[in-house]
Amino acid sequence: MASRLYAWALWVIRRRGRVTAGWLLVLAVVGGLALSLSGRSNDEFTVPGVESQQAQDLLKEEFPQASGAVARVVFASPDDGGKLTDPGYAKAVSAGLKKAAEISGVTAVTDPAQTHTVSASGTVAYADVTFDVPPSDLSEQARSEVRSAMDSAREAGLEVEFGGTAMAPRTEIGGIPEVIGVVIALIVLAVTLGSLIAAGLPLVTAVIGVGIGVLGVLFLTRFVDLSGTATVLAVMLGLAVGIDYALFIIARHREQLAEPGSDLDDSIARAVATAGSAVVFAGATVVIALAALAATGIPFLTAMGLAAAATVLLAVLIAVSLVPALLSFAGERLRPRRPARPERPAREAGAWGRRWGSAVAARPVVVLVTGVIALLALAVPALDMRLGLPSNAARPTDSTQHKSYDLLTEGFGPGFNAALAAVVDVREVPDDRRQTTVTALRAKLAEDRGVAAVAQPVANAHGTVYVIGVVPRTGPDDQATTDLVHRLRDNAPAVGKTGATLYLAGTTAAAIDVSGKLAGALPLFVAIIVVLAFILLTAAFRSLLIPLKAVLGFLLSVAAATGASVWVFQDGHLNGPLSVASAAPVTCFLPVLLIGVLFGLAMDYEVFLVSRMREHHEHTGEAKEAVVAGMARSGRVVCAAALIMTAVFAGFIFNDDPIIKSIGFSLAIGVAIDAFIVRMALVPAAMALLGRHAWKLPAWLDRLLPHIDIEGAGLPPRGATSADRTPEASAV
Repeated sequence: MASRLYAWALWVIRRRGRVTAGWLLVLAVVGGLALSLSGRSNDEFTVPGVESQQAQDLLKEEFPQASGAVARVVFASPDDGGKLTDPGYAKAVSAGLKKAAEISGVTAVTDPAQTHTVSASGTVAYADVTFDVPPSDLSEQARSEVRSAMDSAREAGLEVEFGGTAMAPRTEIGGIPEVIGVVIALIVLAVTLGSLIAAGLPLVTAVIGVGIGVLGVLFLTRFVDLSGTATVLAVMLGLAVGIDYALFIIARHREQLAEPGSDLDDSIARAVATAGSAVVFAGATVVIALAALAATGIPFLTAMGLAAAATVLLAVLIAVSLVPALLSFAGERLRPRRPARPERPAREAGAWGRRWGSAVAARPVVVLVTGVIALLALAVPALDMRLGLPSNAARPTDSTQHKSYDLLTEGFGPGFNAALAAVVDVREVPDDRRQTTVTALRAKLAEDRGVAAVAQPVANAHGTVYVIGVVPRTGPDDQATTDLVHRLRDNAPAVGKTGATLYLAGTTAAAIDVSGKLAGALPLFVAIIVVLAFILLTAAFRSLLIPLKAVLGFLLSVAAATGASVWVFQDGHLNGPLSVASAAPVTCFLPVLLIGVLFGLAMDYEVFLVSRMREHHEHTGEAKEAVVAGMARSGRVVCAAALIMTAVFAGFIFNDDPIIKSIGFSLAIGVAIDAFIVRMALVPAAMALLGRHAWKLPAWLDRLLPHIDIEGAGLPPRGATSADRTPEASAV
């Protein structure tokens, strides 16, 4: 691999202008396609085959007016003792609803006075505005018109808030916290590389990669259902790995330029061949891990993983093509002003990393035991993890969605926001028994101890499908509500004896179904990741113990990051500083996403650290000294890369979207734990304990595995002329 990348880098250097122009052309073309042909994102987390989705599909087929987007308008009287039934307020509400009924695409508007959706106190009421299209197809103009239609109610002094599937906010990025994360990355780059020009290059290449990736995702929304979360995840990973991959290559280039008599082109090619090999190998693990999300069998998660994988793949391609082209353009300006003196001993390089590596290697047992205990302590909250999808209670407290949630809870009880839809298919029931069957079912549903109220059944035009609203006594995020859904479904077979089929649907039921599906897919996904990591690292380092150590460290990182996420988002700690509106179950697909992303990033640091250790061991045969030397050569850069990734991910913690917030926090804390505790402490400690046994591989397995040259052992000697370099570099 190193030899091929060396030859490739020399080719890029000779055609640096064309390579740079080519990437800019790709950016322009993809940007033009995205701006002219992009579609809408779809934030519905659907899973084919689960009960709530079967019910939704049935409604679309037999009862389409019950499957469209719904804007729930919540009215609240001012704190002056007035009630919504007062003539002035009632007239203002009626005028607003009449105007809403005239909006294009609206099929029905309920009136609180007629549907009795006014609270017992008379201070809170709600109305539903139903559209003829699903939420993903609803235009922003329609949403705006609904808000404008209620101006008469506001002018009368009423508080008007909005909820429902039609009024879910769009996922947005690009706020001040995200910008601060990028600024921190620039500062870390400048300090690490000691040059503003060198610090700016990773940002430039990362922005180009992210631009192509995100614009490509926007273009694909015209043909494929992609959520806004997929776009944000692509931005997160594209920025983080794009900056880091360029940093590793540029840092290696600057290190080589500091040596007397180093040739510029040879240094660029050698940096791409060595650090670039690690980038390709590590990037491949990230891409494979993200693509492995398809193994869950969940379309929205598959699309999210593939979109993020494509962005990471772009970052790898840019790192080994555009980065060397720009390094060639920068030329001698990247050479350190004070190159290494000939008389300076090599062991003085990376003094901080050498001191840290020596300290860890001197007390490996203490470091290992302390680190493992600390990570296990962080992981303890994960034992009580509950999965779900965030409700409007998790939205920012000043958002209209959160306010509507609070008003409905105040007026109608906590279970109102967890309302279920009992969808009854009576096509197999004789016509003369359909009404009595549904009436008996409604009475049976009302008997459950967890049900607060059951609405009157509503039938479609042909009387083949009925919808019954069921209001639990507890909120959407309560375990009791989940238990209620499972209990009602367990009793469904009794309904089937009558010929009817009962489905439980609605937002709450869908969240429970998606969570259950993901929980079932998690063991298989973890197994795929663990086996993949073991095989890849065994091939790269010709060892069995090193992959075993890496996998165990990765599992510790995931467990600790998951525990920290549960402690914050489910248990409600640090809500104020992190602007978490309400404690709630962990986002159902967060553990799967965290495992996939963190696996690739953990392997990044593992490869960069251990490859330098192996490089030293191959030359000297000294196992313990190889650990110290590897830390000296890579420790500082790995720490800088981890700080950059943590800063970029942490910038998304303050995003208003609760899903993006939890992803940003989990990835930030996961990267920090894996880099600074596992890779910088536990890995050198374990390597020091294993000694020369770490590098052993059975002969029969050594013959079976492909040989991957990451350290550049097959490269031509330094100082070779261009003519000498090219033929040898062409070898495999």
